[in-house]
Amino acid sequence: MAIRNIRMETDEILKKKSKEVEEIDEKTKELIKDMIDTMHKYDGVGLAAVQVGILKRIVVIDLYDEKPIIKLINPVITKTKGEQEVDEGCLSFPNKYVKVKRPAEVTVEALDENGKEIKITGTGLLAQAISHEVDHLNGIVLTDVMIPGTMEYSQPESIQERKKDKKK
Repeated sequence: MAIRNIRMETDEILKKKSKEVEEIDEKTKELIKDMIDTMHKYDGVGLAAVQVGILKRIVVIDLYDEKPIIKLINPVITKTKGEQEVDEGCLSFPNKYVKVKRPAEVTVEALDENGKEIKITGTGLLAQAISHEVDHLNGIVLTDVMIPGTMEYSQPESIQERKKDKKK
C-alpha cells in the first residue's frame, strides 16, 4: 500500500471523464487500497481515482463512523431526492471551502471490489460524498458546482467539528 500524489485544482486531468473499469484485477484492488490510505492521510471523506491521476471510475468513501469504508467501482447515481445546501471541501482544492446544493438523498448502483453488484442509498453527508465523488468521475470539480461567491479559505465550522469528532 502506498500514499499517492493528489492532483491539484489546476491539473487538467481533473476535468476529464473517467473510463469504466472493465476488469477488477489485483491492480484494481491495490489502487483501491492506496486510495483509502491516501484519503486517510489527508483526512478526506472521499476520493475518486482521477484525483490520484487514474482515469478509472473508482471511488472510496469513509464517514469515520462505525460502518465499513465504501468502495464503488463504476458507480451510477440512479435516484436523487430532496436538496441540501452544504459546506464542501475537496482534497484537490486544499483549504478552499464552498457552499453547494446537493441532493438530500442519493441511490447509487456500483460494483464492490469483488465485482458484486451493490446498491446504496445515503442521506446527509453520505449523499453529499457520493454526489461529489461521482462528479469527479464525470470531470466536474468543486468550483463547477459551487454557489457563486461562497468560496472561503478556511475551514467552515461544520468541517472543523467533524474532524474533531473523528479524532475522539
